[in-house]
Amino acid sequence: MKTLVIATDGSPEANEAVEFGLDLAADQEAEAVFVHVVPAVDLLPSAGFGVAAAQEHEPSDEDRRSLEEARALAAEHGVEAKTVLLLGDPVDEIVAYADSIDADLIVIGSRGHGGLKSALLGSVSRGVLHESKRPVLVVRSVHVPTPVTT
Repeated sequence: MKTLVIATDGSPEANEAVEFGLDLAADQEAEAVFVHVVPAVDLLPSAGFGVAAAQEHEPSDEDRRSLEEARALAAEHGVEAKTVLLLGDPVDEIVAYADSIDADLIVIGSRGHGGLKSALLGSVSRGVLHESKRPVLVVRSVHVPTPVTT
């Protein structure tokens, strides 16, 4: 194994996938490529008739944060890594990027934190599993949220 694509969005579940992917990359002496996908356009609320306006998304430091955290963790593990910020649909972009670099494996968390977390929990990992012709390793989360008490 030479190249692992590891998807991250900064969520606890994605961080577990990053850790697992780094351990695997270290064991296999493989390069880790961290990818994070942000929307190509932002929908802006509109004052008229409920129609939202679209504006091209400008990547921000916040968009890059999970990639930089993953790169720092890779350095701690002694793993060669690079980061790639992609724009568009997460499933399509992760699969296409892995294909473009001939990745040996895609590592992804079982859940993430998109805009509709409760409705689409795990939709990206399921989509990557369905669309990819490459091996995909879904890291099941052991993260247990702390109950909120009132």
